[in-house]
Amino acid sequence: MKNAQRLSDLKAMTTDQLNEELVKLKKEQFNLRFQKATGQLENSSRVRVVRRDIARVQTVANAKRATAEKA
Repeated sequence: MKNAQRLSDLKAMTTDQLNEELVKLKKEQFNLRFQKATGQLENSSRVRVVRRDIARVQTVANAKRATAEKA
């Protein structure tokens, strides 16, 4: 159910806000990969969650772009 709420939050965002969220998630993903490489990663499940959040943001952003092009 948490993902459904998250998805509705993403759908309410503008494309600029989605781009900002995507940049933030990509930075977090980079930091997590760096922590994993140095052996400092405590919560390995966070990598999977961030990867899926990135995909979710990209999906919503692409859908918004597609509807904007049709209009």
